[in-house]
Amino acid sequence: MTHTVHPYSHRLGILRDWKSRWFSPKATYKTHLRGDVLIREYLEKKLKGFFIADIEIERSAKALRVILSSSRPGMIIGRQGDGAEALRLELKKLLEKHKLLDQKVDLKFDIKEVKNAEANAAIVAQMVVEGLEKRLPFRRVMKSTLEKVMANRDVQGVRVFLAGRLGGATMSRTEDRKLGRIPLQTLRADVDYHCTKAIMPYGTIGVKVWIYKGDIFENDK
Repeated sequence: MTHTVHPYSHRLGILRDWKSRWFSPKATYKTHLRGDVLIREYLEKKLKGFFIADIEIERSAKALRVILSSSRPGMIIGRQGDGAEALRLELKKLLEKHKLLDQKVDLKFDIKEVKNAEANAAIVAQMVVEGLEKRLPFRRVMKSTLEKVMANRDVQGVRVFLAGRLGGATMSRTEDRKLGRIPLQTLRADVDYHCTKAIMPYGTIGVKVWIYKGDIFENDK
């Protein structure tokens, strides 16, 4: 029997790197892991609609660095750069409240810009969610998203999958659209994947997006 694997974890150590990069002894591992989960949950909730592509966390003995990738960095940073600093202080306060941040550890907050937003699965999934939450017809949202993504030169294949009470129907169902090819079993295939949900008045709709950007060979890395 086949088992469906996560396209990101399937390629860890081959094409992909870990999103949390730190080493910890057994005594502090649980605290650090709880801190990572709390940071991700807080930022995803706080910055909904800011098109967050990725949240990476790096830890050392003296610093905790949170790297946020977004296609709208200006909205997060603010005019005088006070938005990023306010977010850093809020995050620090939250971690200290749950006793997950040591006094000696310095919290650093970096914001990176995603240049090619249409080739990023997380951003494309959020675009689909935005369309669904605006009550646009789901088939039109899927079709326009596929065309927008495939117009990108880097992209060779895209698939969008929706599941839930589509169009406000009484029974939930699934809808799947695909353009190009998505070789999920090829380890050198650069497949970007994201899963999220749209919160509708009559329940949630699950959204999954796969984007294939060609193969990466040893000499391309």
